[in-house]
Amino acid sequence: MSQAKTGKESSIEILLSVMSMLRDKNYGCPWDLEQSISSLASYTLEEVYEVMDAIENGDMVELEDELGDLLFQIVFYAQIANEDSQFSFASIAETITKKLIRRHPHVFPGGELRNFGNPSSLSTDEVVVNWEGIKETEREEKRQEKLSENSSSLGLCATVDISVGESIPSALDNVPRAMPAVSRAQQLQEKAAGQGFDWQDIDPVIVKIKEEIAELEEALHQGDAKSIYHELGDMLFTLVNLSRHLDIEAEMSLRSANRRFEQRFKWIERELVGRGLKVTEVNLEELDTLWELAKKSGL
Repeated sequence: MSQAKTGKESSIEILLSVMSMLRDKNYGCPWDLEQSISSLASYTLEEVYEVMDAIENGDMVELEDELGDLLFQIVFYAQIANEDSQFSFASIAETITKKLIRRHPHVFPGGELRNFGNPSSLSTDEVVVNWEGIKETEREEKRQEKLSENSSSLGLCATVDISVGESIPSALDNVPRAMPAVSRAQQLQEKAAGQGFDWQDIDPVIVKIKEEIAELEEALHQGDAKSIYHELGDMLFTLVNLSRHLDIEAEMSLRSANRRFEQRFKWIERELVGRGLKVTEVNLEELDTLWELAKKSGL
């Protein structure tokens, strides 16, 4: 049985203790006991979105609450993993601490915490380049470790020939597939741009957008559903590229557009309710007029 702690434990220690009690096999919560690493994934994503909403609403009280919910997700994963002797909350904290120190050599010279206070002078751009270089080195080290492990288990030498169709290390590795499509598109483009695969200015991007629109129009004219699907995706991908060249986060820009649409549509609904009408009872011309009024109202 998990034991309740008393004394001067930190808030984190108390939280970890509560989590352990919730998972206690004799006295814990049935729902918490049923959860697994995979079953928590959808809840984690939901909590991230709720954090985003609080940020966009500028609600710091709500943000504090939602960050607590997100922290609980991390504690939950750590508890389950610790029960299986995989990792713990402490090992998570230790891993990220080491990573932060290692990836900030300009703040912690020599990768040592004790060297803080003797920083190197780097610009923001130089820090980003340095960060990516360190990450690439880490990825290569992990790849070599994996090759070594595989070779040892098979009794082979560490050198492995890459066959046709076999994956090789890529600059696009580690861009999470579970990311929202718009955000992932921008990250993929940024990674490729870091390898020199990019237009140097915005003009070719505009040309490409026009090209994609023409190809979509042709697909629509042909009535080819598969081509329409393909060309629409290409156009969206190119629009994300435009955002990147403008130093705009496409995901956040689209979220902002969603919010404007939502606010304006709700304004129209309220306006019509005041007239004793519903949206479905008004023609499109009148709705367009109301839409423009909503925009003029500052929404």
